[in-house]
Order: sequence, then C-alpha cells, then structure tokens
Amino acid sequence: MQALDWIVLITTMIGIVAYGIWKTRKNKGIEDYIKGGSNTKWWTIGLSVMATQASAITFLSTPGQAFNDGMGFVQFYFGVPIAMVIICLVFIPLYHRLNVYTAYEFLEGRFDLKTRTLAAILFLIQRGLAAGITIFAPAIILSAVLGWELPLLILVIGISVILYTVTGGTKAVNVTQKQQMLIIFMGMIITFVIVSQKLPEGINFSNALQIAGASDKMQVLDFSFDLNNRYTFWSGIIGGSFLALSYFGTDQSQVQRYLSGRSVQEMRWGLLFNGLLKVPMQFFILLVGVMVFVFYQFNQAPLSFNPMAAEAVANSQYATEYQNLEEELLLIQKQKKTIGLALAGTAPESEHHFEENFSKSQMAELEVQEKALRSRAGDIIGAADEDIETNDKDYVLLLFVLNNLPRGLIGLLLAVIIFAAMSSTASELNALGTISAIDLYKRNVSEKTEAHYVKVSKTLTLIWGIIAIIFANFASLVENLIQFVNIIGSIFYGNVLGIFLIAFFVRFVRGKAVFWAAIITQVFLFVFFYYAIYSLEQQGEEPLMSFLWLNFVGCIVVMGLAILLQVFMPNREANSLDTADT
Repeated sequence: MQALDWIVLITTMIGIVAYGIWKTRKNKGIEDYIKGGSNTKWWTIGLSVMATQASAITFLSTPGQAFNDGMGFVQFYFGVPIAMVIICLVFIPLYHRLNVYTAYEFLEGRFDLKTRTLAAILFLIQRGLAAGITIFAPAIILSAVLGWELPLLILVIGISVILYTVTGGTKAVNVTQKQQMLIIFMGMIITFVIVSQKLPEGINFSNALQIAGASDKMQVLDFSFDLNNRYTFWSGIIGGSFLALSYFGTDQSQVQRYLSGRSVQEMRWGLLFNGLLKVPMQFFILLVGVMVFVFYQFNQAPLSFNPMAAEAVANSQYATEYQNLEEELLLIQKQKKTIGLALAGTAPESEHHFEENFSKSQMAELEVQEKALRSRAGDIIGAADEDIETNDKDYVLLLFVLNNLPRGLIGLLLAVIIFAAMSSTASELNALGTISAIDLYKRNVSEKTEAHYVKVSKTLTLIWGIIAIIFANFASLVENLIQFVNIIGSIFYGNVLGIFLIAFFVRFVRGKAVFWAAIITQVFLFVFFYYAIYSLEQQGEEPLMSFLWLNFVGCIVVMGLAILLQVFMPNREANSLDTADT
C-alpha cells in the first residue's frame, strides 16, 4: 500500500467513527439509546438492516464463492423477500403495539419469564460467537495479505466499533451504517468496472459471461430436490425463508434496527426495501466474483490465493512438488486462455479451429483439472504447515484488489471491508448489550432510573465488545467464512423461530411445554448437526442434508414437541402454567 491508500483508509475510518459519535451526542434516555428515539426513516432502516447482514464476510467470501462454484449461491437468499412480507404483516404490528424494546419481551407476556430468558440466552450465545467471527474474519485475511499483525487489526476494528456503539447506541449504529453502505456500494461498483476494463481487448461483458458459462459458473438455478445440495431453489425458498424469518423477525440485531422506526409504515417500507434489494445485491457481488474468475482466465492466477501458503511451502520439503503443480497450472491456464479467446471470437486466425460446443466442453474439462490441481496444492500446504488456511476462497477478491486497482482505490476497498466488519459487529454488540440489559438485568432487578439503565446498557455493550475481541483472537477459520456464519445461525434460528410461531399461531400451548421443547430441540440440533452433517463431511461422505435445512427442521421439531408436551401433560400441570396471555 502507498501513502495515498493509507490516507484514504485512515481518513474514511476516522470520519465514520467521528460522525457516529457527533450525530448521537444528545442521546439521553433509554428510549434514545436503545430505540434511537423511535424516529428513524425508512431508507435508514433499510440500509441499516442490509448493513447488519452484509458483513465483511459477505464482501470477502461471496466473490470467492462465485470464483470457485459460480452463481448458484444466490439461491440462498431467495427466501428473504418472502420473509420480509410475513414480518411486515405479522411481526411488526405486534412489536409496535406492545411497544417492546426487545423481541423477547413479547415471549414473557405470551408464555413466561423462563421462556423469555431461554430465548434471550440462545440469542446471546449465537450472536456472541458471530460478533467475534465478524471481527476475526476480515482481520485474519487482511493480516495475511498485508502482513499486518493479526491482534493489532482485531483491536483496530474492535475498538473503532466499540467507540461509537457504546457512545451512541442504536442511533449511532443506524446513522453510521447508512454511510458505510453507500461507501460499500461504491467500492463494489468500482471493482466491477475495473475488472471489466482489465479484460483483453475484444472481450466484452457478453463474452465474459459466455466464458464463465463454459466453466459452469453461470448456473443460477438448481431445481433438484437434493437435501445434500447446499444451494438449490428449494433449499433457498424453504430453508432460506425459515432462516430469514428467524433472523429478521426474532434476532435482536435486526429487530432493533426497525424498532427504531417512527411508525409501522416506516418499519415496513424499510424491510421491504431490504427485501427488494437483497437478492439483486447478492447477485451483483457474486457477479463481481465471476468477472474476477474471467479475468484470471487471461492472466496468471496463483495456485493458492492465500499469500502465506506459497511462503510456507517454499520453506518446506514440499517446495519442488508444489513448483511442479504451479507449472501444470500454467499449462492449463494457457489452454484456457486460448479457448476463451476462441469462444469470444478474438483468437488469432490460426486458432479459430475450435468449434463452440467442443470449446465449451474443453473449457469445462480444464476447469475440473484446475480444481483437482488446487485441491492437491491444498494438501501440500496443509502438510507443510497445518496452521495455514488451505481454503483460499476468502482471499480471491482482496488479492485481485491489491494487485490490480489504482492507488487510492486500494485504500477505499480496504475501507469497504473494514466498514462491513464494523457495521455488522456494531449491530451485534448493540443487540447483545440491549438483550443483556433489558431481558436479563432490568427484568430481574428492582426499578431503577433511566440513567441507570442507559449506564448498564453501555457497560454491557462494552463488555460484549471486549468478549468479541478476545474471542476473535482465539478463533479459527472453519471452511468458507460466509458458510460458517450461516451454519451457526442455522443451528439456532429454527428453534427460536418455532418458539415465536407457536406464540403467534398456536394459542393453546403454554410456557412450560415450549420451554422444555426448546431445550430438547436445541440439544437435538447440536447432536444432529455433528453426527449427520459435520462428521460425515469430515470423513468425505455425503451428509444426510445441507445445513440450511436445519432452520426448517428446528422450527418443525420445536413446534411438534411443544404441541405434544402440552397435549400429554397432566391437567394439573397445564392449569398451573402462566396464563398471562389469556
């Protein structure tokens, strides 16, 4: 990085943090701190909701996902618009009518205190883990690529977030996320334009898509009903809908974003705005990854995009073997370049002997060979140094940016990655502090002043920020980052969503039945994920189903168990349950 990149990066970061603190300097009461004064406009809600979900993991991992596996990952988000409509019709009016600070306040009125507390604790566990990951993920990648110390990067990101989140609460998160999302959008558009311009002369956007399609990167829809396939139309519509319903409807990091709206109408417009833009935004980010893939069909790509990998192997006994693989990769890339030019109709006259169908089949075959080569390279890297991350998907976009973008824009794109980490982490810390203060502390202590609760909320937010930084320092990458976050969510979200759906629609079920059903379901989900999915994948076998289906399974299991427990409970137990909802 040059001086100009540092100036852009540091100035942009300081500006956003200072803006968040300045805009919220007049916050006083608990209403201001937790609900942002309940006067947020719909476009701020929409951008804040989007920024909360679109972490740095999204902007680092999603292009790498497309680079390796193509556009099919967009199906994961197909359930989001469906969930937005349901939340607008059912969840928002209820939350607004009850004037709640958190989603879990409603559960106490409907069931009992222990059910509210259980749901809050499940949230704290899941989001506490996610907060550490959203700091750790970009930090470890930036550290590997730029050579910075990992603990220093974690501290910079973590402390920056803590400063304005603790100071300004929900409003600070909302107003900074609006600015962050604008910079993020600008950065991704600039990257797309530059990668398009760097393609060989005569290769236009249409040609690029044709080349990507020949390598099986442009298959967007998969209508197969295969439970083992992670990303299909059906897993996105069914599993994705359940995940989005739980995430946007019951996860406090999202609920707190739209509870700050000035009216039901503003809240609804904000969520619908997110629902309409979410799939196109993810499609575009994936498309950036596909264009980077096409770029590397005409430019030499490293055997591993993790820069620490080559260094580790070069200093090991496997250096010669790795070098041989690099030479094999170079031959494959030369062939792919020739075929790519032929497909685009820009190859020299002597190379126009390729027929289109033959060229596509050859390109697909070479892609298979290259993936096998990279897999072998991963084995060598792991043997040379087991601490080096062999899955390099998350490094693809960042390495392209550092090697190909003009000075100044590199600083801007690094700011995009750090802002994305800050925006999602800020929402998580804000929500963690709120849940701890309102659902656990305030509910179980004698009445105090508003100033006292604001102080407690700030203190707990600070504590969660410190916990996230500590966890980030001891965390380790597991597979592709964006998938890891979604796996964590899928283990918890279905269960929590089931609790809320029972509260909304199954009126005869009471607190005790739901409480025990939720505990049994959560234990079942942990055990099922470990033995039926994770262990089988580690052994190289097909899992029983994709992790995305856990959202559906968890929801159905907790609802079914709660109904059964309620039906078969002795009448005297049923009559002794809390009846606050009747």
